[in-house]
Amino acid sequence: MDSTLFEPNVPVIIQGITGRAGRTHAQLMQRYGTNLVGGVVASASAARDPIGSIPVFGSCREAVARTAARASLIMVPPLNVLAAVEDALAGGIALLVAVTEGVPVHDALKIVQMARAHDAILIGPSTPGIAIPGRMKIGFLPDTALIPGPLGVVSKSGTLSYELCYRLAQRGIGQSLWIGGGGDPVKGARFGDLVPLFQQRAETRALLVIGEIGGSEEEDLADALIRARFSKPVFAILAGATAPEGVTMGHAGALIHGTRGTAASKTAALGAAGVRVHATMRDIVEDVAGTMAPAAAITQPVR
Repeated sequence: MDSTLFEPNVPVIIQGITGRAGRTHAQLMQRYGTNLVGGVVASASAARDPIGSIPVFGSCREAVARTAARASLIMVPPLNVLAAVEDALAGGIALLVAVTEGVPVHDALKIVQMARAHDAILIGPSTPGIAIPGRMKIGFLPDTALIPGPLGVVSKSGTLSYELCYRLAQRGIGQSLWIGGGGDPVKGARFGDLVPLFQQRAETRALLVIGEIGGSEEEDLADALIRARFSKPVFAILAGATAPEGVTMGHAGALIHGTRGTAASKTAALGAAGVRVHATMRDIVEDVAGTMAPAAAITQPVR
């Protein structure tokens, strides 16, 4: 995995920038400090007028040629995501952050396969995005939860991660890199894929994992941590541990198959990999705050 794509100055474009959400988050990302170099609107009839100071292009190939963009935030409707990813990969984009929810599963399968074939990194679909607090944000992670610090963060649940990181921020514990993976069953980068990235980041002194029941992602993470001989503390919390059997969870990927995917199987696997698994938000906040010296966090006023 190319770690240079997760640096503060990576040049970013937004596909779907002329939509209401695209315009709004373009302004917010630019104000946050993101190196937003352009936008793309694929429609042949769409206007190409700039969004403020941001130039708008008709394709990712054109945008990359003019701006040297390496990353794209995909903010298009679910049925347009496949075409947007095809355009991004054809243009040479190496990091795709797809925030759209409700992408058809068959399209998601194609998207993941295409990204792998192009050796590109796909975050999402259905991700709130990624951030290097105080420096760069691709997506809509909340500013109130973002402060620079020593924690690497990976999450399935956007809402739970917002609350947990906000509470830790109030204790002076911020993040070095936050990646919202999303809770869809078919998606790009999974927890285990990101282990080498966090292992090699010197500014990451510990890893915070916000998982949930269903799927095998946390069990796969445990295997990846063991294989990589991950040398930093790992803290985890699993949402849905007390959910009654048969209840539909909010994420499409929250499916239990046999003995894998249960809270018990995930807790056992993570525990065997040396992860400190907690049942409540209060417990994990206290453990992280007690382990990570607040003085180590690079404090910054919460935006």
